[in-house]
Amino acid sequence: MAARCYAAATVASAGARAPDLSCYLPPAAAAAVLSSPLARPRTRGAWACGGSRRAAVRAMGAAPSSSSPSPQTPPGEAQGRADYASLSEEEWKKRLTKEQYYITRQKGTERAFTGEYWNTKTPGIYHCVCCDTPLFESSTKFDSGTGWPSYYKPIGENVKSKLDMSIIFMPRTEVLCAVCGAHLGHVFDDGPPPTGERYCINSASLKLKPE
Repeated sequence: MAARCYAAATVASAGARAPDLSCYLPPAAAAAVLSSPLARPRTRGAWACGGSRRAAVRAMGAAPSSSSPSPQTPPGEAQGRADYASLSEEEWKKRLTKEQYYITRQKGTERAFTGEYWNTKTPGIYHCVCCDTPLFESSTKFDSGTGWPSYYKPIGENVKSKLDMSIIFMPRTEVLCAVCGAHLGHVFDDGPPPTGERYCINSASLKLKPE
């Protein structure tokens, strides 16, 4: 009889609260039941391992939320993008020459064979004139015969592109600085190997830093 009562006490303790069966047991058995962890009521929402659900999730690798930047984001990049996006047109006019502003902020085009770099062969890196982001390596520059600096590949993902419908019935692909959004020129699919692309760029949007 004592064994059956003890088993019943053990099963009942797995619920929200175990009924007090100690009065039906011998003193020694009653003391053992009451001192058992199974006889203690479980905390609502707790897991059997003793921790909360939140603690268990974090233990499996889900880190708590944080306002610190992602490790994949280069330090200061997000802040730099926000700063350039917040610049007013008047601030850009103060930073740039009249021609640079017209080309990069108003999507203008310089005349062929007049730009500073259309025929330059100096080794180095071509940077964005607005934010100093490296855009093209001189090793990818080639003579396209168009009168504008031409490259077959940009540096990494520092140049982005989008559809340009500014000329009716002549859709083109505009290229811009991925950091500050400066207009650089256009890209065409008639370039040399290995990419077959021709990035036709305005000299006024560039700043060459020789090696």
